[in-house]
Amino acid sequence: MHKNYVLIDYENVQPEAMSALEQEHFHVLVFVGTNQTKVTYEVASVLQHMGDRATYIKISGNGNNALDFHIAYYIGQLAAKEPDAVFHIVSKDTGFDPLIQHLKNKKIPACRVKSIPELPLKKAAASKPAPDRVATVIANLKHRAATNPRTLKTLSSTINALFQKSLSEAEIESIIDELKKKGIIIVNQTKVSYVLD
Repeated sequence: MHKNYVLIDYENVQPEAMSALEQEHFHVLVFVGTNQTKVTYEVASVLQHMGDRATYIKISGNGNNALDFHIAYYIGQLAAKEPDAVFHIVSKDTGFDPLIQHLKNKKIPACRVKSIPELPLKKAAASKPAPDRVATVIANLKHRAATNPRTLKTLSSTINALFQKSLSEAEIESIIDELKKKGIIIVNQTKVSYVLD
């Protein structure tokens, strides 16, 4: 499994569902702005559990795109040192897109996502214990909100896609059963409705 670097633009996104990153192939760099003095408990807790696979980078100096330049610098450093690595920038800032395109042109796998649930979780996600899978699905559903699947069939397809189509039908059904037990979904024949905070 290739090393996956997740570079979080914490000025732009205060991510949820961080526990999805607690897999061996993920390495996380959280970029914190000069004037930011706090991170959420969830972020701090997950990064602490990840040990040396996670780090904070407090940027130096203010100015337009100061944090963006730091992220670009670290991707360059890491890509030169680890040519097989994969890079994921978590940010709503579309200014990263030309950088992503340039990396792809150089055959360096990279993408930008707006949130952790949008990350391609790779096949390793399928080996996660069921409670972690359920938590990942719930976070994804909360993120999608108005665009959540309205039938059992499309919900099954959505869950399967989230885990890179690596789950068996039984595993998908067990996730759906767990969502019912937790009161996250209500199933009426083939129709699905949601109870999301």
